[in-house]
Amino acid sequence: MEIVIATSNDHKVKEYQEMVKGLNIKFLSLNDINFHNEIIENGQTFEENSLIKALAIKDYTTLPIIADDSGIEIEALGEHFPGIYTHRYAINNGGQEKTNEMLVKTCPNSKAMFTCVITLVNLIDIPLVFKGEFKGRISDKIVTGNGFGYDPIFIPDGLNEPVSTLKDEEKNAISHRGIAFNKLINYLKSSNLI
Repeated sequence: MEIVIATSNDHKVKEYQEMVKGLNIKFLSLNDINFHNEIIENGQTFEENSLIKALAIKDYTTLPIIADDSGIEIEALGEHFPGIYTHRYAINNGGQEKTNEMLVKTCPNSKAMFTCVITLVNLIDIPLVFKGEFKGRISDKIVTGNGFGYDPIFIPDGLNEPVSTLKDEEKNAISHRGIAFNKLINYLKSSNLI
């Protein structure tokens, strides 16, 4: 089964491909279907942005399409913030590294939660939505290692070290994207599509 991911980020495609080892699924990126238009994500929720991305490429392929939108909400910064503006928030604060440095100083031990919403279109008549949440807190120090983004400063509930200390398989088993993705895979399995 071939599925198009609404991304041109090779890292994300590779992450998804690793999560389906042993299953008969091949992921294609926007580059693989020659889609190079800019997609304007102007939704107010992860669900809306995920759907906008999926529908933007619907006319370019007959294959099933998945699009995801994700972000982190940090209690100390205000309700649902930065949320859908997570990527922009890091850019506005001088990049991911500087943002992480600022957060460990200003928000140590603040509750935080990652959310990921995956939308699947081009399979049945209506979009299918799969959501994952990953709760934890902001660390008081940066621990570099594996992972990217906020991984060096996000400590999952039940653990004492940030996500950056986990192996890919460990992270995928508990992360917001991993949870949403497992819901998608279980749906495909129960529908006898894989």
